[in-house]
Amino acid sequence: MASMSTYTTDRASPFTRAVVSSMRKLYPEALADQTFDNTGLLLEAPFDPIRRQMNSVLLTIDLTKAVADEAIERKDCVVVAYHPIIFRGFKSLTLSDCQQQSILRLALEGISVYSPHTAVDAAPGGLGDWLADIVTGHLPNPEPVTHTAQQEKTSPDTIEEDATSEAKSSADTPAEAKKKPQRPRMSMQRTYSKPTYPSHRPVDVSKTDLDPSSVDHTRSVINPVTGVEGFEGAGFGRLITFKEPQPLTHLVERIAHGVGSPKGFPLAIPQGKQVEDIQIRTVGVSAGSGHSVLKGVEADLLFTGELSHHEALAATEKGQCVITLFHSNSERGFLSSVLKEKLTGVLKEEWERIRNEEAEAEELTPEWEDAIKDEDVLVECSERDRDPFGVVILQSSKQEGKPLS
Repeated sequence: MASMSTYTTDRASPFTRAVVSSMRKLYPEALADQTFDNTGLLLEAPFDPIRRQMNSVLLTIDLTKAVADEAIERKDCVVVAYHPIIFRGFKSLTLSDCQQQSILRLALEGISVYSPHTAVDAAPGGLGDWLADIVTGHLPNPEPVTHTAQQEKTSPDTIEEDATSEAKSSADTPAEAKKKPQRPRMSMQRTYSKPTYPSHRPVDVSKTDLDPSSVDHTRSVINPVTGVEGFEGAGFGRLITFKEPQPLTHLVERIAHGVGSPKGFPLAIPQGKQVEDIQIRTVGVSAGSGHSVLKGVEADLLFTGELSHHEALAATEKGQCVITLFHSNSERGFLSSVLKEKLTGVLKEEWERIRNEEAEAEELTPEWEDAIKDEDVLVECSERDRDPFGVVILQSSKQEGKPLS
């Protein structure tokens, strides 16, 4: 049995310190929306030399039970969860609550949790600019032309024949047979896909045929954040103005390529208009729930993670178009496209600095000395993180419903 002196229960691991320092360099907590957000080191797990974790970081949008299991299996040191798993204070910590259960299990395993959330949204080169880069990207010439499906029409002759046939059949059927309950007749078999999600590994925009931020435009911050040294130009939301109007169908294609080629996403347009005829000169962009940032923005298109029914309806009534992606699908691709590489670069430097700093300290325990000798640095994206919503597709059948117009 290890003696009590081998446990450093009042300190996090030195690698955890390096991760926290790196995240604060990239996305200072001062950039976050202080009116509601809860960013920073949310769980600081004590260093346990008996169960020392790998020098690895797991990136995720949401810290679900599945992601917690993944981090424990991988023996990660820190989970960087974009969305805070803790938003407000606890009166108790129990295993009966799913989120608290994940927190307790991670703490037991010595895994810390850091959340940057809206600091990433506001940072120059952060989530807002990543989405803007997608909208202003360019696909190989000529850009694909996207058409809405045409509504299938039944000819008057067919309707008349069906009506005549039904009437004849009714006349030939005995009265007592008519009274018997009939089993509903299925006109054809319906086949639905399993729920589909954007590609399991979020797409790195730089490795697709989308050339980001290549269409001539200007962009500005919608809600600026000032007073954070070295982060001039920070703020929430981006307003894009194209030099030349862009077909809405081209923007739909760019967004699909940029966020992982989902099977579909919601698009709202004013009634009486056709998707193919709409030209877009200005776009308001905001990740996640965009209403607080985009309300009052005069733009032809609002591009965000989600809007409520009434918010989208109000926009289309004003003549605006809306594209939403299901909340976290507007955020997840940033992890592999941008954050993974950025964090890896800064973390290698920070870990080297902390290792040298710790090596000069007096009276290092053997376990602590072993920890700072480990030069490895690994940053990976979760394989199990996904939005709660997938898209179920009706297959092997004719189109039903009305085309978007």
